[in-house]
Order: sequence, then structure tokens, then C-alpha cells
Amino acid sequence: MSPSPMSPSHPPHPPNTPHPPNTPHPPNTPHPSNTPSPSNTPHPTSPATTPANPFTGSAATTDAWRHLRLTLDSGVATVTLTRPDKLNALTFGAYADLRDLLPELARDGSVRALVLGGEGRGFCSGGDVDAIIGATLAMDTRRLLDFNRMTGQVVRALRECPFPVVAALHGVAAGAGAVLALAADFRVADPTARFAFLFTKVGLSGGDMGAAYLLPRVVGLGHATRLLMLGDTVRAAEAERIGLISQLVPEGEAADAALALARRLADGPALAHAQTKALLAAELDMPFSAAVELDAATQALLMNSADYAEFHAAFTAKRAPRWRGV
Repeated sequence: MSPSPMSPSHPPHPPNTPHPPNTPHPPNTPHPSNTPSPSNTPHPTSPATTPANPFTGSAATTDAWRHLRLTLDSGVATVTLTRPDKLNALTFGAYADLRDLLPELARDGSVRALVLGGEGRGFCSGGDVDAIIGATLAMDTRRLLDFNRMTGQVVRALRECPFPVVAALHGVAAGAGAVLALAADFRVADPTARFAFLFTKVGLSGGDMGAAYLLPRVVGLGHATRLLMLGDTVRAAEAERIGLISQLVPEGEAADAALALARRLADGPALAHAQTKALLAAELDMPFSAAVELDAATQALLMNSADYAEFHAAFTAKRAPRWRGV
């Protein structure tokens, strides 16, 4: 590295001493090699300047979530609603934590599957009557719109996160709780599970948080009309029959079965799972020709992935694939 030119009448400056105004370094010219950079400036190749995810900005990750419990285990995230005395009724804070958590896990890149469950006797009884319904009566239209957009952002985050979400269902899943379950990619339930889209029973539209979009695509328009218009409770046997439950397991086993499914997904080809989830969402509203073209482009991308090559290597060697998710 060439030293910066200096006037012959001035001796070199000691380390970390700025040049006087009449002898500046030329633009973009580094300090001489014998002049160390300040101690708080990382070396260009140090880990401080090469984070695992190069697309992170200034925001730090959240150290603790106040309105839910998060555990991480080898690619599986478990998110538990933790108000068992209120049947895990949602507060403004719980909505906000869910809204913020899911994009944060997506940016982290290490989560390959997620389990969403509730502590105690049920999954989630919906919005807290006092903490939310009572509070919204005093809000103006602008604040009400902010709140309703936030609840929708939670559902969008569940649908758009790049990993499969498995809902572990027991007891009640009502109102917003039913929509959270609906937004999952898989719903694993035991016979105590029951669903109720209660919005019309409180004087609101049944199409809350995207329910009028998602539910007909899961159970068909006829069943969705009945469930959203009347708000009646659907018990586990009927929910399985109409396709609202992905897997029905013996009583008390929903959490373990959901975790086992999440582990299977996390140990599999995560990039293929992420792209499959994205295509299932995107192609719901596409013409067939556009969907086929998107499928072709996606497969071409994945044929360049390490997992695709790993399948061939494992097949040739007659061994199980070692998926890396890349």
C-alpha cells in the first residue's frame, strides 16, 4: 500500500492524529500501513463486517418476547401463546409480538419449520373482550384502521414466511384464534379441538383478518359461507371431514404430533418447502398458463440448488439425502 503524499516540510503525524486542514489525504486514499486504523473500526475481513445474513440493517434482534414464548431447537421454532387463564385470548401486545416475530425469524434464516400452539386448556379464544373489544369502542377511525391492519399483518406473516407453519390445536380456536389456525400450513388437532369464526356474533363482518379469502380455499365456498355467516362451532370430527384439520390425533397428543411434523419438515429440503409454500399462495389467483410458467421458472432455479445435486448423489450412493436447505 503506498503511503499518502505529504508536504516535505511536515513530519509524519502520529497514529490517530488527524491531518491539519492544509495537508488532507487525497479522496479514497487509505492511511499508510504503519498508521493503524482507530480501534473501533473493524478489519474488512473481521466477522463484525461479514454477518451471517448480509441483508440485515441496524435493527437488533429481540432478546425477549413479552406476550408469547419462543423456543428454538435445531431449525424448529415453537411459538406458544401464554395466557392460559384467559384461554390465550389475544391482546394488542400479543398481536404486535406475532406481527414482529415472524419476519424476524424469516430474516434469521435458521428456522425451517414453526409450531404455533397455546398453553393450558385451549389454543386461542380470540381477541380479549375487555382488553381489545372494550378498548376499540373508544378509538377513532384512524386508530381502528391501524389495529385491523395489524391483525391482518399477522395472518400475512404466517402465510408469507419462508417456512411451513404447523398449528397444534386442542380446545377452543375461536375468532382470531380460528383465523390463526386457518393461516397455518398444517393443522394438527386432537378431538377436543373446536373452531368458531365468531365475528358476526359480535356485529362484525365474518371476513376478518383474511378469513373470507382463506377459508373458501380450504373448505370450499359452501362450508365457508356457513361458518363465517353463522359463526357456529365446528367440532373436530366435522372439521376433519370438511378439510379444516390436516391431521386428527388422539386426545392430548396434538402438541407432540405437531412437533414431530415440524421436525420432519425441518430435516427435509427446506428450500423446496419454502418454494412450494410460495407457489401455493401465488397460484391461487393466477391464470393456469401463468402458473405453469412460474412452476417452470421455479424448478429451473431449484435444479441449481445443492439439495437437488444431493438427491442425485444420495440416490447413486444408495444412502439417505443430507439436506442443507440451499
